[in-house]
Amino acid sequence: MKGMKGMGNMMKQVQKLQSKMMKMQAELAEKTVETTAGGGMIKVVANGKQQIVSLEIEREVVDPEDVEMLQDLVLAAVNDALTKSQEMVQAEMGKLTGGMNIPGLI
Repeated sequence: MKGMKGMGNMMKQVQKLQSKMMKMQAELAEKTVETTAGGGMIKVVANGKQQIVSLEIEREVVDPEDVEMLQDLVLAAVNDALTKSQEMVQAEMGKLTGGMNIPGLI
């Protein structure tokens, strides 16, 4: 009987953790990170859902003779923004799980 009670308590804790995670995911969707490339000529903002929410390109960096440079700067800024977004999510999840590495939570 004691084992069943322990299992019931564990299920309650799992449900509580799931509820907290859903709330945190909603909050993370509202949080953003920002990064730049090319000395600030490209600015990218991403949210906690790893979505790019804004991209700004300064006019001075747009050179029709060097499209490859612009493409490289945009890619660098977007990839950095996504990396920062993932790090933000991992840090917040780490607070919730107490540092436990639970596969599939993120």
